[in-house]
Amino acid sequence: MINLQPEFTYLTTAAACALVGSVTDVKTRRIPNFVTFPSILLGLALHLAIGGWKQFLLALAAGLICGVAFLLFYIAGGMGAGDVKLMTAVGCIAGLPHVPYLLVLTALSGGVMALCLAVARGRLQQTISNVGAIATHHSQEGLAPHPDINLSNASTLRLPYALAIAS
Repeated sequence: MINLQPEFTYLTTAAACALVGSVTDVKTRRIPNFVTFPSILLGLALHLAIGGWKQFLLALAAGLICGVAFLLFYIAGGMGAGDVKLMTAVGCIAGLPHVPYLLVLTALSGGVMALCLAVARGRLQQTISNVGAIATHHSQEGLAPHPDINLSNASTLRLPYALAIAS
């Protein structure tokens, strides 16, 4: 019988969840609840089965931290709800020790992907200008979405952010 280490199990399962979310995000520009909610439950059940109630609670905390961090970007109009739920699921599955890595590496990966997209679309200068406008707006208005530069504006560049979560 193969004895898989718990950390390997958590991380490979989290990667599989993020990969499924990426495929659906790229194909449909949505991350459906039938991907995210069962993944959250799977992560919690996996931690409960392998590590007991303490591990379950730590996995729940991981999911909440990841979800709240991404919820802020959703509230600010820069991210879809599916991305928030996917990151919550990946956090629940990966577990609390991996949350800092998940958040930092996802942000870095998303930033690099956004820059590449802006360059590929010939909109790097506009994107840099938009980042400044968004920073100014949020410094004055808090988390309120920018009136023009947000997901509801069809002319803004959009990145299937599940790719950043998966990378």
